[in-house]
Amino acid sequence: MRTNANDQHTLAPTPHGTLAEVGRELSTRPYARRGVAARSEPIRVILVDDHHLVLSGLKAVLHGCQDISVVGEADGGHAAVALAARLQPEVIVMDLDMPDGDGLTATRALQTASPNSLVLIVTMSPEHDRLLPVLNAGARGYLCKSAVDRELVEAIRVVAAGEVYVRPAVSQALAKSSAEPPRERDDARARLARLSDREQTVVVLTARGFNGPEIGRQLGITAKTVDTYKQRIEEKLGLAHRTDYVRIALEADLFE
Repeated sequence: MRTNANDQHTLAPTPHGTLAEVGRELSTRPYARRGVAARSEPIRVILVDDHHLVLSGLKAVLHGCQDISVVGEADGGHAAVALAARLQPEVIVMDLDMPDGDGLTATRALQTASPNSLVLIVTMSPEHDRLLPVLNAGARGYLCKSAVDRELVEAIRVVAAGEVYVRPAVSQALAKSSAEPPRERDDARARLARLSDREQTVVVLTARGFNGPEIGRQLGITAKTVDTYKQRIEEKLGLAHRTDYVRIALEADLFE
């Protein structure tokens, strides 16, 4: 297992499965019951968001925390990867949707560029929309921006300690949610059956967070051809945004 360069914590395994299964597993983690104490050596953190007001807000929340030190800022995924490779921070607090390199792509790249840096995604999207793709990409935490003022410090401490952070209240809610009813799952799969095999593959890869050029490289086609497939998918199923792709993939159990 990978260990953190500064703390030498062994990373707890990332949970896998459906949202309910992930929620149940995370709700049993020790931090969900009693949190993580501040440590004596500061946690070195990079903040990544394309909105300067958001960056200012994140810094304001962390101001005065003796155990957290903001050592750098970036406004996109590409800049974050380059900065992390140079600074080797412990934790990277990163948005998902940014024009200069999205958070999921950057998270995957960071596993090579700065393997000891742990990614905490902070985004507007609620957990049930994008949690599974984020964890699958290698991130170690997920926090909705609406909870930043209350939970950011705790989330950073938990991730730096080697755990996977999801708000305890959210993980408990996910744990209590039952699996999708067979009818709903069958309906989603019936909708996907209207697509060609290649179109279904584009749905899955988009739901997992890959962008057009990345999908093109995996399939051996151009990004323009990927856009053509997405246009056909929108015409057949009405999927226009990445959250739509994630939702139907979850309903059809494509992340299992």
